[in-house]
Amino acid sequence: MNKELQVYAKVLGIGSASGLFLKGNLLYVIGDNSAYLYEYNIKSKTLNKIELLKGLKVLENIPKVEKPDFEVLCNFKNTLYVLGSGSTPNRNLLIIYHLITKQVVQQDLSSLYAKVKSSCNIDDDNLNIEGAIFDGLNWFLFNRGNGNAKKNGVLKVYGNDLTKASKIEFSSIVLLKTNQKLVSFTDAILHKNQIYFIAAAEDTKSTYHDGEILGSYIGSLNASTLNLNFIKQISPNQKFEGISFFKESTTNLEFLVCEDRDTEILDTVIYKLVL
Repeated sequence: MNKELQVYAKVLGIGSASGLFLKGNLLYVIGDNSAYLYEYNIKSKTLNKIELLKGLKVLENIPKVEKPDFEVLCNFKNTLYVLGSGSTPNRNLLIIYHLITKQVVQQDLSSLYAKVKSSCNIDDDNLNIEGAIFDGLNWFLFNRGNGNAKKNGVLKVYGNDLTKASKIEFSSIVLLKTNQKLVSFTDAILHKNQIYFIAAAEDTKSTYHDGEILGSYIGSLNASTLNLNFIKQISPNQKFEGISFFKESTTNLEFLVCEDRDTEILDTVIYKLVL
């Protein structure tokens, strides 16, 4: 394994991890085939499951055709935002979870995703939101370019309410090609006016069907210009799909990342990534 990656925690009960956020001793994790937000206490090693969706027959390992595809776990102050990828009509949900009150609010992003498609020339087969940043004023959504049109880039949604978006801009961003396959976004966070992202290459031209994993990468963009600062491989055979800030020293930046293994096994490994 890359010397920059270290095992941070092993968590039984979570599968297909696709997003994470660390607050104190609590690690919040989502899975793309689950209706739960997972709250893992690092000190006590206990797992709490927060139900985000009601009325489903199963809440974990939801069949692919039915799953809400929660690919995004975004934080702003004391609120978590969980977004569906938009890659099919039943993947258009936004779940807002208030960390203090424990309140769960559900919203529909169908109108936003329809506006994205019409105004940014992204069709049904190429919309696949995998990361989001909210700075309190505007949103930045990261579209993974693993569809046939390779629409990898950042959608800037003006305003603080995703359901009422009136202005949307798409910036196409070419990260890297490996084995003739595009490296495309899987998550992103904001830290000191820099966007740190993770990305992956996969042998597929579909936002729906998985392919052979060709590696994962970390990099950064300037938050103001969206210019690419750097990108480097962190694993040749793993698909990392979630990133959270961990800590910073005078010499290192440290993040936590989680891996989507595309299996039904309910256990996951959280890694510490040191730059």
